[in-house]
Amino acid sequence: MPSVINNPEASAQIGSLIFAMILIDADDCIAESNHAAENMLGRSSKRLLGKPVADVVPLSDERVTERLSGQDAALVARDVGLIVDGQERRVNLTLSPLPAHAGWRVLTLSDAGRDDASKGSAGKTASLGAPSILAHEIKNPLAAIRGAAQLAERKLPDANKSLAKMIQGEVDRIARLIDRMQRLGSTTPEPSEAVNLHEAIRAAIGTVRAANAASIEIVEEFDPSIPPVMVNRDALEQVFINLISNARDAATDMDDAKVWVRTRFVSGLAFSAMRFGKPVKLPIEVTVSDNGNGVPAELRDHLFEPFVTSKKSGQGLGLALVRKLLADMGGRIGHERDMRGNRTHFRIHLPIASKATAK
Repeated sequence: MPSVINNPEASAQIGSLIFAMILIDADDCIAESNHAAENMLGRSSKRLLGKPVADVVPLSDERVTERLSGQDAALVARDVGLIVDGQERRVNLTLSPLPAHAGWRVLTLSDAGRDDASKGSAGKTASLGAPSILAHEIKNPLAAIRGAAQLAERKLPDANKSLAKMIQGEVDRIARLIDRMQRLGSTTPEPSEAVNLHEAIRAAIGTVRAANAASIEIVEEFDPSIPPVMVNRDALEQVFINLISNARDAATDMDDAKVWVRTRFVSGLAFSAMRFGKPVKLPIEVTVSDNGNGVPAELRDHLFEPFVTSKKSGQGLGLALVRKLLADMGGRIGHERDMRGNRTHFRIHLPIASKATAK
């Protein structure tokens, strides 16, 4: 006889969803919510229960807010602003009526800043020009710089030899990065390995400090228990160099200019991605923050697109490349503006290395 399969109960299925789900009753109040909704809204299910949905889910678009109240029609809204604890995050939203229960609806919320991170980014980034020609033009002077650094290392006093070695190391890293840029249109991901996250961040901070003499404090708020992450080391360092450099530039004109780099393990948050056709959890979070004036409102929805920049001399390629590199590693990135704390946050989520790989 065939074995009996006990399907998971509906509550178990709902609780395991990676997106926020909220059940709204006929009085526009929350009747039920899953774990992802608790994380997204920063409240426990007990505190959400019975509250008017408009109070708990404050949206920046009044048209969408109006549609949440007493509507029986389905609704799909993309890239809507959700205000939680004074911070705005971009979300995708669906509202589905329950035909058998008049006035009852199911609301879902997912993070738009991380949605589709791997869709379209390869095509957009790959079309930035003629990668092979650009690589050739860059690699020639790089070789000359490396040769000069080797020569300088022989002649410099011991106290300064480390600077020459750092130049050589950075030239090698950039050369490897250019090799990857030549293959941006490829669907074959770069090899990943178990990497010490904090070592990669500190290497990036060292490069940023050496490249700019501006005395801006970079605060490290590291969780020492963070396990190795499954990434490409060179690509990850480039991600942090771009993000930290941008944060430093954004805060330059502030009286108390400061950049924060924070790491934490967020196993309770339902961030995941698809890699090699399989779902991969992203429990490692790194946040690069600054106390600058923030990104202009008209650019926030297009930050990770090529040629979008608020810098006078910027090319608008840095964040597009960051998103591409993270997508190749199975990671994600999102942007938030903390209006109450006057900080800008770029949050990335990375996959953890398995114990077998980390050995």
